[in-house]
Amino acid sequence: MTTTSITEAINLGIRRWRWRFPKSLRTPLGIAGTIILVFWILVSIFAPLLAPHDPLAQVFPRLTAPGEVTALGTDSLGRDMLSRVIMSAQTSLPAALLVVFCSALIGSILGAIAGYFGKWVDETIMRLADLVFAFPTIILAMVIAASLGPGLKNAIIAILIVSWPGYARTTRALVMSARNSEYVVAGRLLGFSPWRSLFRDISPNVVSPVVVLATLGVGEAILTMAGLSFLGLGVVPPTPDWGAMISEGVSQFNAWWIALFPGICILTVVMGFNFIGDSLRDALDPRTAKQVQGANA
Repeated sequence: MTTTSITEAINLGIRRWRWRFPKSLRTPLGIAGTIILVFWILVSIFAPLLAPHDPLAQVFPRLTAPGEVTALGTDSLGRDMLSRVIMSAQTSLPAALLVVFCSALIGSILGAIAGYFGKWVDETIMRLADLVFAFPTIILAMVIAASLGPGLKNAIIAILIVSWPGYARTTRALVMSARNSEYVVAGRLLGFSPWRSLFRDISPNVVSPVVVLATLGVGEAILTMAGLSFLGLGVVPPTPDWGAMISEGVSQFNAWWIALFPGICILTVVMGFNFIGDSLRDALDPRTAKQVQGANA
């Protein structure tokens, strides 16, 4: 095979990869975010295989520094920090994705109904959303989680209750701006029912902004869930959790690694979702979409 044919094969492979990889993620932030999230998704899927030791086993000396006995050291009970950090990804990441999916689904449906039908339906749903917005998110989540009791399930319910109004308000604004469009009015003149007009004509124009908002919301959900676990209202010990490990590290000032490594995990996951969310927002925003397309051309 000649040098020219090798170069052509490489260029063909690059073009195929660019064709398959979404244009909105071909920015430096999008690529970095994708790499980070793919890494953590693989870690969460294969956590039992990647963890070198049992995360609950108290078989090592207490509070040993990284590198002395294990790669990331041990905690106050002699458990391997690396194994606990890896196993925490299997809890935190799926829970955050579930919260965002459910809150985006519920909030989008309620917001679409409020924006399309208006009148007392709009007033009822939006006043309920305003009631949730009246309290700081983390404070309200703490109150709900404390009333339900500690546990991952109750933490998910608490975050879901405080998260859906944001999606409802965004969807309502988008639906209200689209319901009087010519193609929607034409569909109603052709005899389309309100539900068909809403979910067939209007919803395609609402999905993209909601997806961007949901992508950015995953990082916020992870932070809120870690905050609840930090306060003892989230995952119940001894189940490993990043927020609970940081809470333990706060009381162990000399053992800096107990809080450092879980904090780095939370930082990287949140950054990955924020990078992808920013890339999608720039690609979908008409003011910046042309610049992104020009840079990826």
